[in-house]
Formats: sequence, structure tokens, C-alpha cells
Amino acid sequence: MNIYVGNLPYSTTDGDLERLFEEFGEVASAKVIVDRETGRSKGFGFVEMPQQDQGQAAVQGLNGREVEGRTMKVNEARPREERPRRNRW
Repeated sequence: MNIYVGNLPYSTTDGDLERLFEEFGEVASAKVIVDRETGRSKGFGFVEMPQQDQGQAAVQGLNGREVEGRTMKVNEARPREERPRRNRW
């Protein structure tokens, strides 16, 4: 199950994200999305959990949880939409 995690503190690392979700089961991957130019967190990420039931438990258990003063938004990720490429001139 692919899970979207939003409203993360900007200090959150991939490891922090993985540890949050390990409470609910096996985590295949955890990735905080960072800005390519600055390397700074964008405040959201994705977690992959191989077991659907564990993923659902994580969504229920973590959605709305406060971390460092920020209330996380956690739900099943939607498939990525293809966006047209921008020309950078």
C-alpha cells in the first residue's frame, strides 16, 4: 500500500518517517520529498507498506497525529498524474 503523509515538520527525515510507520508493521520504503534546488523538505512524503491491513492501520492510527506541533494528514496515495513537461529557458 502506498501512503501519502502530509503536513510533516520540515525537519523530518526518511528515517523519522519510517520509525513512525514501523509501529504499525513492515515498511518497505519511506521517503520525504525534498526540493531539488534547495534540498529542503517540502513537508510531505510517501510510505510503502507491503501489507494492506497494516497500511490501513497506519493511516487510521497516524492521520491527525501531532508531530512537533504539526497535525499530519495521512491517507492512501492516489496514482501520480502525468503532467506536461515545462520548458525552462
